[in-house]
Amino acid sequence: MTESADRIELLIAHLDSHRDSLLVPAAARDAAKKFMFDSIGVALAGSSVPQSALVLNAAQSWGSGADARVWGSAQRLPAPSAAMVNAFHIHNQEFDCVHERAVVHPMAVILATLFAVAEREKNISGAAFLSALVLAVDVATTIGMCATKPLRFFRPAMCGCLGAAAGAALLKSLNKEQMRDTFGIAYSQLAGTMQAHVEGTPALALQVAFAARSAVCAVDLAVAGFRGPHKILDGQHGYFALFEAGASPDAAFAELGKVWQIERVSHKPFPTGRAAHGGIAGLRALMAEHGFGADDVESVVLAAPPLIRQLVDRPMTRNMNISYARLCLPFLAAVTMVEGTITLAAYRSENLGSPNIFALAGRVKLVTDTNLDPNALAPQHLSVQLRNGKTFEHAMSAVFGAPEAPMSASEQRAKFDDCCRHALNPLANNEIHALADAIDNIENLDDVSLLLDLTFPQSK
Repeated sequence: MTESADRIELLIAHLDSHRDSLLVPAAARDAAKKFMFDSIGVALAGSSVPQSALVLNAAQSWGSGADARVWGSAQRLPAPSAAMVNAFHIHNQEFDCVHERAVVHPMAVILATLFAVAEREKNISGAAFLSALVLAVDVATTIGMCATKPLRFFRPAMCGCLGAAAGAALLKSLNKEQMRDTFGIAYSQLAGTMQAHVEGTPALALQVAFAARSAVCAVDLAVAGFRGPHKILDGQHGYFALFEAGASPDAAFAELGKVWQIERVSHKPFPTGRAAHGGIAGLRALMAEHGFGADDVESVVLAAPPLIRQLVDRPMTRNMNISYARLCLPFLAAVTMVEGTITLAAYRSENLGSPNIFALAGRVKLVTDTNLDPNALAPQHLSVQLRNGKTFEHAMSAVFGAPEAPMSASEQRAKFDDCCRHALNPLANNEIHALADAIDNIENLDDVSLLLDLTFPQSK
């Protein structure tokens, strides 16, 4: 790096040197398919969330067009609006995958953006799409991994926007100068605050949606010849100065082309903030091993890195909304003790208002361990004390869903099937099977937009 250079140039060189889809390793492309499969299923389930209708209604009022499909429906919108709606659907139930080291949900912004652009461009092959997706994830997560301080701004939205802009630029075959402008225009639109997370409002997912719309707009303006700022990472007012002060980029950037970050992404087995997964998985493991139930439990203590407390250590309240509940470890632990797990049905009104679950939640405590990394999600350690005096311990060096503790293929498929059945327009079993097959064989498609036709019931 010279004094006048910006690390965005390293990202552009990485993108440019891998334009040929054959230069992206097969393992990375396979991982991209796996998390595309997961994210499309999650988005279909997200289409049934009540706030989704509000986002769609607003987007329809901003102008008509048929560029791209709203997944799971017959509705078509201009590409920026379609990307926004689909991104909201992916993230609005906290069920989408996450890159733990970056603390970035890479697929929500990126996948929604890339499909919107690919549909509008037409005839984008599955092979080209997968490679752009892999490289876009590299951009988003590499920037995210540079952070050395706790979350203040909503990193998944902002890093996702920059990654999505990169992937869209590849789909449109932009040259290096146009890529610089695309990044600059995307950077000029970055926004996202953790206040939405603290308050537990649906605006958290809306920030992801805004980021997808911004990424489409950025590439469109760059193609039109609009110039953006170029030193967007290391510049005087670049990302590292404004959003991630104290960033340490060298280690993350050294992995470009050596570690394909899509292979380091974690599934979410449960529809909650990832930070709550350790408590849920630990309880399930101990209950299965020792056979105790909710009525037997005196106390639950989870020792975890500081980020876990920041994200999910909040009290259960009697009037909490679902968005808050998804990020409330005491509630989630209590439901796990009663029902054995957390599913999409966990947030029904009788659970949110249950005196029994409220009392159980009061027995759950989260303490900070000695981990000095403010962005670490593991390791975690769970301790359960029973009323009879017995204590059971469960240590987790990695949390269920991580690459080191993966969901099985059958567990991934069960999640996908369940999500498809929870869509606003649910898919029948044969339709679920057809969609899964199409995703599995996406590299053989001459036009990836054909895949999205299968997200909507054929009988309608």
